[in-house]
Amino acid sequence: MSNVARPDRQSGKSSGFRLFRPILAGATLRERLIACLGALAGITLTGLICGLVFGQGPHIPLIVAPMGASAVLLFAVPASPLAQPWSIIGGNTISAFMGVLAAHFIPNPVMAIGVGVSLAIAAMSLTRSLHPPGGAAALTALIGGPAVTSAGFLFPLFPVCVNSVILVALGIVFHKISRRNYPHVPVGAPVNAHGTADLPAPLRVGFTPEDVDAALVDLHETLDIDRADLDRLLREVELRALVRTRGDLTCGEVMSRDVVTIGIAGSAERARELLIAHNIRTLPVVDGGGQLAGTLGLRELTLHGEVGIGQVMSEARTARPDDPIVALASTLTDGRTHAVIVVDQDRRVLGIITQTDLLATLTRLLSAKAVTSPVAVLA
Repeated sequence: MSNVARPDRQSGKSSGFRLFRPILAGATLRERLIACLGALAGITLTGLICGLVFGQGPHIPLIVAPMGASAVLLFAVPASPLAQPWSIIGGNTISAFMGVLAAHFIPNPVMAIGVGVSLAIAAMSLTRSLHPPGGAAALTALIGGPAVTSAGFLFPLFPVCVNSVILVALGIVFHKISRRNYPHVPVGAPVNAHGTADLPAPLRVGFTPEDVDAALVDLHETLDIDRADLDRLLREVELRALVRTRGDLTCGEVMSRDVVTIGIAGSAERARELLIAHNIRTLPVVDGGGQLAGTLGLRELTLHGEVGIGQVMSEARTARPDDPIVALASTLTDGRTHAVIVVDQDRRVLGIITQTDLLATLTRLLSAKAVTSPVAVLA
């Protein structure tokens, strides 16, 4: 009987369908439809505005071709470092200038197009405005025809720079309406909330930023993702793996159910008495309907003095009873949050999980793992 592997028909069918799946991580049909709508509005309005302001005619390009490629980045991958405002505006404009420069000083067109794109990449890299459509902007300046040639060194300003500025402005408005983060601001790394030189607790174990940098060097690849976003992604992967492998205990099983609370109309003095009498650091605040309104601690009371509780309470960090307890690890180790309030769908307080509860649970999980792990038997 032959041991030669045969392709599975079902697998082949699935592989075929993969050709039609988005190749971008996190891409969904909804995101792609939003990108199409954004490009439709952005390119159309850019051309319309330029036509109304500067007029139309064969001697004035309404919009340059690289704007189409810029729109793909701007609306389809707005988190990419290559799609940020300075990358689009600076990259296109600087590259177009490099193309005009090459056309002006190099008479051989074949040599000029190569030098123009090469200079564009170098200039964008030095100015931190790397933008792939910039290469097309440089080529357009070289082979764009009489309308571009007659514009000379004004071509990078109009239409390239003007097109880019209008497109970016429209992109910012569109992403704000569609509730997308643009310009993209990477989430900063955790900081030590206690004002000391120690690293924040989540960064003291596991991989470090230096490990990420070293891995990027070893890969010999340039990735289209911000360094801070990559760090955040890897830490989220760690948390998801922890939940998957140690997610058998839920918040409902671990939480304290006899929760000490205070009404939002209560006094600061009464809140202080409860915190000290029960030796707790977080006091849930509930409104008149019994729903969670926020949390209160000695820090808030000390900083703000004898004012209303509603004015000094902090936003509560919450969880549901069926959430895995290990999913709270990042929240309860951020240096600021001492407890997570467990609520139902109506935000009524069901229980509370403190840093001590989490530590005790993780200790239990580690002990159980040690007991159930296979032990090598010595002969």
